[in-house]
Amino acid sequence: MKWKPSKKMSIFSPAIFGDLKDAAAKKQAQGANIVDLSLGSPDLPPDKIVRQKLSKESAKPDVYGYTLGGTNRFNEAVANYYERRSGVELDPETEVLQTMGSQEGLVHLPLAFCDEGDIVLTTNPAYIAYDAGIKLAGATPYYMPLRAENNFLPNLGEIPEHIAQRAKLLILNLPGNPVPATPTAAFFEHVVQFARKHNVIVLHDAAYSEYYFTGEAPKSFLSTPGAKEVGMEINSLSKSFSLAGARIAYIVGNRKGIQIIRELKSNLDYGTFSPIQEAAIVALDHAEEITERLRTIFSERHHILMKGLAELNWEVSPSSGGMFVWAKYPYDMADQKFVFKTIEQVGVVMVPGSVFGTEGTGFVRIALVQEVEKLKLAIELLKGLKL
Repeated sequence: MKWKPSKKMSIFSPAIFGDLKDAAAKKQAQGANIVDLSLGSPDLPPDKIVRQKLSKESAKPDVYGYTLGGTNRFNEAVANYYERRSGVELDPETEVLQTMGSQEGLVHLPLAFCDEGDIVLTTNPAYIAYDAGIKLAGATPYYMPLRAENNFLPNLGEIPEHIAQRAKLLILNLPGNPVPATPTAAFFEHVVQFARKHNVIVLHDAAYSEYYFTGEAPKSFLSTPGAKEVGMEINSLSKSFSLAGARIAYIVGNRKGIQIIRELKSNLDYGTFSPIQEAAIVALDHAEEITERLRTIFSERHHILMKGLAELNWEVSPSSGGMFVWAKYPYDMADQKFVFKTIEQVGVVMVPGSVFGTEGTGFVRIALVQEVEKLKLAIELLKGLKL
């Protein structure tokens, strides 16, 4: 029997993470210290009260049926969290939709709004799931470069008028992956004006909204006047509450947009396990105390890595939040070759910037997912590079 992938499978590029893991395992087998800063998966466990709630609820015999989506209690917890954190009022019934992780929501969302050939405005570099969703929908990506001279924010004014007129969707991610740029109120106001003018739906990926290190949280896009008329925001409990494996997230915002995605999702899944939803409710209800501890830890990691790389003469992109450091290394070498040479020589694992787009060429993404001592070790190891 001949097994042949569909033509649509050709849109998906093999992920580099498996190759990085294999190279690191080979180096470790030689007795080397490995500091893996590649995957953006939280290394901290969920808060004790969240774990306790999940354990208690999972022991109940009557919670193993389909939930068919977010429970009323979960939707209300999301709405309460948004009102406390951002001053944004949400109707739990019509303006909140649960997804099984933000990746699922991000990949499926273009299917709900884009027809074959529609244009989706996305950034370069960008989280790789955006491209997957755009191409799965048969839409065409238009890449907005993120460059230092514009503080790594996309310049909407550079988009040609004929492209803007054909655009159906605009995807933003601030602070972002891989570039942890911080949005300003003025930038989001400009986004709303652009969306109104060109009838473009805005999706803001707020996965790193609780990762800020300056005392002032990044703005929610929905807190911008008029934002709810043109857009939605997606957020996950994976990063802020260390629930990555639990796969629970939500999309909030424009009620018509939420209704359309809900119709799509009713054909795709039967909702998240009820005990996970109950644990998520506890996390959202105690968000202030949980995320404050998170920020204390990650702020120190961020400082250590930014300072250490700067001392090695790396060009580190300024950031005041996010889960990553975006840096240009001082070696004349292609980034994919560079990361494997770095693993081979010193055992530090990073992700080449070019996997996130052509504007990432010559950069690496470094995740803040190790303890401070490990990060200090990574800096010491990088001093030993001979390239």
